[in-house]
Order: sequence, then C-alpha cells, then structure tokens
Amino acid sequence: MKKLTLMAVAISVALTACSNVSDKTSTRTADNRATDTRDTGAQDTGAKYAESWDDLAQVDERPKWFQDAKFGIYTHWGPVSTANIGLEQGAGWYGLMMYMDEAYDWKNGIKRKRNGKTFPSGIYKQHTKNHGHPSKVGYKDIIKKFNPSQFDAELWAELFAKSGAKFAGPVAMHHDNFAMWDSEVTRWNVKDFNGIDVTGELKTSIEKRGMKFLASFHHAFTWVYYANAYQFDATEETADLYTDRHALTDFKPSKRFHDEWYAKLVEVVDKYQPEVIWFDWWVEELDEEYRKKFIAYYYNKGAEWGKDVVVSYKNTSFPSSVGVYDYERGRPNKLKDEYWMTDTSPGAWFYRQNAQFVEPNEIIDILIDIVSKNGLMLLNVPPNPDGSIPQEMQDMLLNIGQWLNMNGEGIYETRPWKAFGEGPTRIRAGGHKVEKQKIAYTDKDIRFTRKGDNTLYMFVLDKPQADIIVKTLSTDLTLLDGEIDSIEMLGSGQKVHWQHNSEGLVINKPHTIPNDYAVGYKINLKIAKEIGIGGEDDPQ
Repeated sequence: MKKLTLMAVAISVALTACSNVSDKTSTRTADNRATDTRDTGAQDTGAKYAESWDDLAQVDERPKWFQDAKFGIYTHWGPVSTANIGLEQGAGWYGLMMYMDEAYDWKNGIKRKRNGKTFPSGIYKQHTKNHGHPSKVGYKDIIKKFNPSQFDAELWAELFAKSGAKFAGPVAMHHDNFAMWDSEVTRWNVKDFNGIDVTGELKTSIEKRGMKFLASFHHAFTWVYYANAYQFDATEETADLYTDRHALTDFKPSKRFHDEWYAKLVEVVDKYQPEVIWFDWWVEELDEEYRKKFIAYYYNKGAEWGKDVVVSYKNTSFPSSVGVYDYERGRPNKLKDEYWMTDTSPGAWFYRQNAQFVEPNEIIDILIDIVSKNGLMLLNVPPNPDGSIPQEMQDMLLNIGQWLNMNGEGIYETRPWKAFGEGPTRIRAGGHKVEKQKIAYTDKDIRFTRKGDNTLYMFVLDKPQADIIVKTLSTDLTLLDGEIDSIEMLGSGQKVHWQHNSEGLVINKPHTIPNDYAVGYKINLKIAKEIGIGGEDDPQ
C-alpha cells in the first residue's frame, strides 16, 4: 500500500474504504486516513509569504512570462468523456445531472415543473437508458468504464506546440473528483484504475517542447456535484468520491472536504511543479483560511523552485493582488488595466457525440480581441473518450499555429496600446459567457497591440475588400507617439502602399493575403528625441 507523503507539509486526508473499486486500491481504508494537523493559520518556518492576503500581495501575480505568453491550452478529458458516449446530448456536469430524477433548480432550491408536475433531467433519462439506473450504475461505475487506450502524451504535446501555445496541461481534477494523476491522496485516480499517469506524462512531453506546464482544478464544486448521489448509489464507504452526505442545498462543505481539497492541490504542486494553477468556480464558497493557506503554499513553493508561478481564478475566489482573473467563454468589451485571461472552448467542454466546432477564424479573431484588451486565451481541447484528439480539433490547432507562425510577432510579448481597436462590431456588454452573442468581425474591425513605444501592430479581422482606413490613426488625433516610418504586412514580403492624413491611416488593398484569416501589419514609428534634457542651449 502506498504511503501518504507530501513533500513540504504533513497532510493527511480522510480516505474511506470502498469494496466496489479494484483490488489494487481497496487496501486504502479508513484506518489509513489522517487529518490535517496543521493549523490553517500556521506558516512554514522560513517561508517567504505568510498566510495573509496583505503579505501575499507582495507576490508578482502577473509575471512577465505569463503576460508574454498570450495563448495556452488545457484539456477536458476523463470519465465524463466516457459517460457521454452514445448520448443524444452530452454534459460536462454529468455527475450532477445523472442523479436528478426530478429536475432541480439547485441554486434556488426549487424543483422544476411542467404542467404542474416534476420531471427527470435529460441526462438522468439518457444515463438510465445507456448505462443503467443510477442506483445500479452510479458514477463510480462510470469511472471503471473509462478506457484511455489511445492516450499519447507525445502526440498531444507535439500538437499543442504546433498550435503556438506557450503553456499547456490537463484538467487535473474536474467536478467528478477523479484525479488524472498518480495519487497517494485519493484512490480515485487514473494511475490506479488505468495504469497511466496522465498529468506526469503530459508534464514531461510539454516541457520537453519548451512550453510551461499548467494544471487546472474544478473540484471545489464537487460538494454540490454529487449531493444527490446518496439517493441512489452513494454510501459512507464511497464518501471519499461522493463527499460527505448532505442536502443539495447545503452549500457549506465539511472540514473533511476542505482537507481533501487542499491535500489534492498540494500533492500536484509537490509532484509536478506546475507554473500555472487554474481554478474553476466555487472556490469562493470554501473557507477563506484554506484558500489563503494554499495560495501561500504554492507561492512559497514557486519561490523555492525559482519559478514565477501563476494562479488564475473566477468570481471572488481570491483578491486580484494574488492572481489573474478569468472570464469563462467571455471577455471585457474594453481595455483593462490589469492583465486577465479567458478560458474558452471551440465546442463542448467534454467529448460530445457528433460535436460541432467553430471555425478557426472565430478562435483567431477572439484571440486577437483578447490580446488587444490586455488578456490571454486558454483554449480547451476535448479529446475523445479513448484519448485520441478529434481530427477537427487537430486541424483547428494546426491552422491556429500556422497563423501564429506568420503573425505571432504582433501577439506574443506584446502589450496593449492606448486604444484596443476600432470598428462597428462590438460586444454589447463584457463579462462571462458573452461568446453566446456570436458576433462576426468584418474588414472594418481593427485591433492594436504594441512593443515598446516605436512598434505598433494592427490586425484587420477579415480579408480586406477595399483600401483599409484606420480612423484611430488620423493625423488630426494625437494617439501616435511619432511619425510613421514604414509599414510591413506580417507573413508577407509584398510592399505596403499607404498614406497618412486627416482621414486616417489609409493602406491600399493588398494584392495577395498570406492566409485565410486576420491580416496583420507592423507599423514602425520614428520617435523624436526630447531636447534640452542636459541643459544645453535652445537648438533654435
């Protein structure tokens, strides 16, 4: 039996016996669990940061490498992917909805009704049809069906590198509480069930290709996710998967849940040293002391490793002084002072039968819009249940990579300009889920980025149908810090013909366009030096 060993802190977690899992893991019983003996306010001797928000505000929460990266990838994959096989409509929240024999507005504690009668959720009905009644075939049994036979970390990492991503990694743990790493903290892990360490293999393959490593965590919401399971197949013996017995409307997690949440994070930090920890929602519902404790632990580990690590969060999980705010499938409609990020997906989050993906053009336009507003894109890749990546996703990632090969100079290592852009197409209101608006950018929509003071990049978000007129750069305005010296089209050696006047910057319609997506230009500025700085006489 494995021993519970966490490198810099003694952490023990409630692990209860379960006779329904493999013999390999059944030896981890309640006799081997322990509790977290550290006081949540304690601090390791010699640690750089104390467990307080004021002290943690000293961290460099937006390190340069992260602001330079602009584009990363993560992967929603695991038992949920298998659960969705054969379903008419897949679900990322499968473990929540499969136990809804009566559809429920759980946020407001209201049962849904049609014609005055309750009804089961669609996933409950489909699960019963395809897998069996949830009292007989619960989520613990879905885990046993997960078969990642085609997973190849080298192929994944090579594809991510070709896409132009600067960091990448797995969803280490989704709401289903299943660890996609070789865990000594929880028996519900991919190594014990499937014989592979997905997180470890990806770390090696990703870092081999010069990308930094990310691990994402969604298990704070597990407390809600499985609450109804006790009406079906959950028992006290499976509480280490399904959490402690509680009502669906009881949003206050137990101490055991907090301890396990923390211990899983620490294990991944110690074992895999990710440069980015990304958090999904519901962390804000956990006790603040646990949140402070983990943030301090992670940043102290980063200092110990000599790495500039990053925490990304949603809602009010953490103060902005200790992490980078994330918009899910969204973005602001204006330039933001503080660097931020978006997580999005070209289709469903997890595998879905007959999945529909957006076109690469849409993802590229969104990426440009994000970067122009001082943000970063984290793009989801949803592998097939067996671990292979859908051909449509492979083609999309390669197309994005080809575009970035030509235009990445205006994306990577850039900073926002004074104005993010111009044009008729705007998000009506910024925030989460604004991609539902499904806007389509035109050749009149322009976005800007910059490097230093003398290099401005400009992207036209559709193939130009006529001369390009950039009103923001009119000589009547004073946004440019100097005269335009020259203009180049990114990814093309053709000469750019242009005029600069009170109408704006007018660029003649290009004869050829090097790609099927947004067109990038590099505008080189001639900056006049200030005079008289040394006290010399008036040069006039």
